[in-house]
Amino acid sequence: MDFDSRFRDLIAGMKLDGRYRTFIELERVAGAFPTALWHRPDGQAQAVTVWCSNDYLGMGQHPSVLAAMHEAIDLSGAGAGGTRNISGTNRQHVALETELAELHGKEAALIFTSGWISNLAALGALGRVLPNSVIFSDAQNHNSMIEGIRRSGAEKLIFRHNDAAHLDELMSRVDPDRPKIVAFESVYSMDGDIAPIAAICDVAEKHGAITYLDEVHAVGLYGPRGGGIAEREGLAQRLTIIEGTLAKAFGVMGGYVAGPAILIDVIRSLADSFIFTTSLCPHLAAGALAAVQHVKAHPEDRALQAANAARLKAMLEEAGLPVLDTPSHILPVIVGDAHLCRRISERLLAAHGIYVQPINYPTVARGQERLRITPTPFHTEAHMHALINALIAVGRDLGWPGAQQAA
Repeated sequence: MDFDSRFRDLIAGMKLDGRYRTFIELERVAGAFPTALWHRPDGQAQAVTVWCSNDYLGMGQHPSVLAAMHEAIDLSGAGAGGTRNISGTNRQHVALETELAELHGKEAALIFTSGWISNLAALGALGRVLPNSVIFSDAQNHNSMIEGIRRSGAEKLIFRHNDAAHLDELMSRVDPDRPKIVAFESVYSMDGDIAPIAAICDVAEKHGAITYLDEVHAVGLYGPRGGGIAEREGLAQRLTIIEGTLAKAFGVMGGYVAGPAILIDVIRSLADSFIFTTSLCPHLAAGALAAVQHVKAHPEDRALQAANAARLKAMLEEAGLPVLDTPSHILPVIVGDAHLCRRISERLLAAHGIYVQPINYPTVARGQERLRITPTPFHTEAHMHALINALIAVGRDLGWPGAQQAA
């Protein structure tokens, strides 16, 4: 086989239909968030405003987080030394897991090297250890959840997105004695919509199912202490397992699950992608711990972030730009064409110093290509006016229908 030709054809096909991904080289500047340095193709560095970071609260540059990480490096060095069972369990890991369990009102928590791995490990282990189990998965669940369910070997049934009635219908068709797991998210990352958690819990409890809630885009941002949508709505105690990330609102790296101690012990003991992976570096765990503690104690940060999201959404709507009517901090502006979406992103960066990455298939369905905008507490009203003016100017120049009728 001509391997090189096969590989070239694959890349050429992705470029042709707009799926080929390019990486913009950015250098984050501590203390200047949301400004970063873009290293241009000509070798020059240019200051740009980032509008698409998942570091939703700027905690990745917060002084208390940086101080905790510096202290941990001075104390423990760079690496963890091994997997959790081979000299890789550090004091920072234990302290972080205790803090995360408390955040969600659970008995125990377990940290992983990423949120993707935490879903893969937890769902993969659960479906595997419960014989003849069925996992009911929301149609819009993240790739990591889909892969975890596939890894488990359990039967999977997909319910329509955020449709508790359809979930009930599917669960009613399954033998009542079979173990059941309902897996869903709170805030969905591309449309920014929010799950009807109470209604899904009602159905799950009716059928005696375990509930597994992915809160990666909600932890730190919602609830009195940043425990997520489940905490905001007073429902955390009804969820069996809450999964989250340390890499978005907490600004560092890693993922976790929190739940009953015996269930967390099962995942710890049987999940291959936990057992055989070098553990999170101590300085990352220390930084994440400082971030969680800060976010819990400072609701004003998420209040400002929510206010900025609401303000920008209103400004986009008033300008006539096609932003989805979402109830969360995620503001998707629909373009509807993969190549045009990429060109708008490139022009915003080159001509206006604004970075918003294009979101194309397979992350979203074809025809739903978009710019995913995520305001932070540090974006000013001047930033917002600059973004909207640039979107309109670039869109009109490139023939984007969404900008033609803009004010």
